Amino acid sequence: MDLLGFDQYWGYEKQNDIPYMWAESNVYWYHGVQIAKTKGGDLYNAPELLPIRTEDGLIRFSKLDGEMLNPIDIEAMCIQNTELMTIIEDTTVKKIVREYEKFKKKLDIFHVAYSGGKDSAVLLDLVKKALPVGSFVVIFGDTGMEFPDTYKVVEQTKKQCEEDGTPFYVSRSHFEPDESWHLFGPPARVLRWCCSVHKSTPQTLKMREITGKDNYVGMDFVGVRAHESVTRSKYEYENFGKKQKGQYSFNPILEWTSAEIWLYMYMNGVLINEAYKKGNSRAGCLFCPMGGGSSDYFRHCSYIQEVDQYVNWIADSYNSKDKEKRISYVTNGGWNARKNGRDLADNPFRCIESTRGDCITISVVSPSSDWREWIKTIGDILETPHGYTIMFDERSYEFTVSENAKGYLVSLPARYAKESPKFVKLFRQVFRKASYCSACRVCETNCRNGCIKFNNEKVHIENCIHCHQCHMIDSGCLLFHSLRHPQGGGKSMKSLNSFADHAPKRDWLVSFFNLKEDFFTEHSLGPMMYDMFRRFLRDAGLNEKNHFTPFAELISEIGWETDTALGLMIVNLAMDNPQIAWYVNNFDIDIYYERKQVEDMLVALDVKPKDAKSIVKAYKRIVDTPFGNNLNFGYVSDDDDLVRLKCSISDNRVVLYALYKFAEKCNLDSEFTVSYLLDDSIERDGVSPIRLFGLYDEEELRSILLGLSSQYPEFINATYTNDLQTITLREKTSADVLKLFEEEI
Repeated sequence: MDLLGFDQYWGYEKQNDIPYMWAESNVYWYHGVQIAKTKGGDLYNAPELLPIRTEDGLIRFSKLDGEMLNPIDIEAMCIQNTELMTIIEDTTVKKIVREYEKFKKKLDIFHVAYSGGKDSAVLLDLVKKALPVGSFVVIFGDTGMEFPDTYKVVEQTKKQCEEDGTPFYVSRSHFEPDESWHLFGPPARVLRWCCSVHKSTPQTLKMREITGKDNYVGMDFVGVRAHESVTRSKYEYENFGKKQKGQYSFNPILEWTSAEIWLYMYMNGVLINEAYKKGNSRAGCLFCPMGGGSSDYFRHCSYIQEVDQYVNWIADSYNSKDKEKRISYVTNGGWNARKNGRDLADNPFRCIESTRGDCITISVVSPSSDWREWIKTIGDILETPHGYTIMFDERSYEFTVSENAKGYLVSLPARYAKESPKFVKLFRQVFRKASYCSACRVCETNCRNGCIKFNNEKVHIENCIHCHQCHMIDSGCLLFHSLRHPQGGGKSMKSLNSFADHAPKRDWLVSFFNLKEDFFTEHSLGPMMYDMFRRFLRDAGLNEKNHFTPFAELISEIGWETDTALGLMIVNLAMDNPQIAWYVNNFDIDIYYERKQVEDMLVALDVKPKDAKSIVKAYKRIVDTPFGNNLNFGYVSDDDDLVRLKCSISDNRVVLYALYKFAEKCNLDSEFTVSYLLDDSIERDGVSPIRLFGLYDEEELRSILLGLSSQYPEFINATYTNDLQTITLREKTSADVLKLFEEEI
């Protein structure tokens, strides 16, 4: 409260034992009255404390000035809510019992995933009430990056478990955080190698140790709540393989609110992590790429020495000696926005892939492991007078490996990429693994057959059944994925500000479609407006050398303000205009981005502050046109926050057009997976249709793809078999897709 500045407006006793008010997100409630909210904040700057706007205008803070805030009457609160919490607790305990009875004879292990946070603490208490002692274990996944206060509450919880007979284990990576951060580079929002290396892999290895089985099947009781985020609101109570491959997860407190969590803790004497009393809404990793804003400020104030350690690691990792740039890289979020290893210092690329003429080459420099071990994961090799032959899916493929002073050069006929794209993908990944493998053991835990083992940090593969699960990792190798350099493509930051201060307006579009060809001679726009609007029209496919294009004629015939026409235009814009592409790639659906936050994101990419303001301003202009109103592309809130939305697409042929444009822009083979479309971490020239339209609902996407396959088999075939979801585009073009629209006019 002092950090936020509450002491400037109210008096209160300086004690940390009993709360004074409720906080939900950035809003603060006292005696049922919403009294303040916060805005902004970063690692070094406190968030601004704001009054609450009501129908009567602004409530001045002084309305409660001079009052001494009284702590919440915990005892009275618990008594008042006894009936409610009894029902909630009983219902949840019964769910846990039913789940246990359903699976107890089928599974090898039940475990509570304990983190030291409030949700997992409540979950553990509930599971203890529901299940017999010894029927489950508790595993604390120690990332080595937890809050200092978390380790204190973990020790207390471990002692309680020892006293009541509940087995309590700690899993931890063989990497210390300073080792892994220097090895992989700082984790980022789309490069969260830390979760695999420091959390899921050690937990899996610990359960293999407990059960004595590589292929154990277990049930994780997890303290996930739907109220925590938009993503978690879509979770189900039970799932198989979504949290960890081959394992069940059950989320007993999925529908609990944070108020119910705190009520339960006070009513049942559950240990409270002191980190919450210091302003932290969550108690996960101390410095997380998914954090930022005011949460970074609270953490830095509370644990300045520990947080500064991470800040120094990040600054040291940045490929610049400019002090101001290094500070900006940390505070403006450049570090957690990275998508590859381009910005990392001392990061020579060790696996360079290229296709020239009729040959695919892979140049490997200073390999860290033996490719002959990794290639066992895709087939058996035979040495020939001219190189090697490998058997894959009952077919042989030839390749050569030529050693040189720095490593070796691998060559493979380019025709294999079209004949067997799956083989070539796995083949490339073999040499990525050989180049970069650091024995993080993620591949080992992906292999449920015990074929992969690491001895003295060296990989040994025996009796491989070629299930390829060890390849089901980003880019085939987490370290390669985090350190890789972009190889061609990408949008230049210099051209990002496409519209200056003259983004399109609705009346400009009305004039364009009314005048058509005559627009270019009869428009009434000023010179700068005209130049910027022509750029917009060109990238939308509507203008070519100051002529009304056939695509523009099609859009006019469809009705340019319909979601179908707007959808086709936004596809062209996302593929050919770097500013529109930046909005799509950097704004997640349904997330509020403060104007200053977006400007900082751009400045962190070396965009000039003036240009950053123009790009933010342009977003409002664009979403004030039918692109925002009819297509539902996004909007700007009353608080000036930028929001992107799931697009309204009533004609699925728009998605088909987007798929073809995407494949053409990225120069893809005709076959690719849905997971490739979902992978935001890949740097590529085209924008994924899933990201563009917000098609993240699995069932909706499946329905669209299968529907298109059924209706237009000459254009697309989508197959959903087991975990493999494949899209195959026929020998057509995006222009052919547009003919489907022309035929109806």
